[in-house]
Amino acid sequence: MTTPVIHNADACRFEARVEGGVAQCCYSRSGSVLVLHHTEVPAALRGQGVAGELVAATLAWAREQRLRVRPVCSYVAVYMRRHPQTRDLLEA
Repeated sequence: MTTPVIHNADACRFEARVEGGVAQCCYSRSGSVLVLHHTEVPAALRGQGVAGELVAATLAWAREQRLRVRPVCSYVAVYMRRHPQTRDLLEA
């Protein structure tokens, strides 16, 4: 599934408008660290890759901005473990 993901900076989240609502990956910033604290996808769309696309877009933006990542969200932590190419973003 390919879902258009946008960065809603005012709401501090990456989001995708999908049938059934808005999927989102919410963050806050602490200096040069992007704290990823919540990922949510409407129940009807879970298991279809939407959360992964949100997290991938969020991590790509963090890389572009030269930010480190603190994955407080359990989904993001698992995603980063499963995608070793993202581990260099982890906060030391």
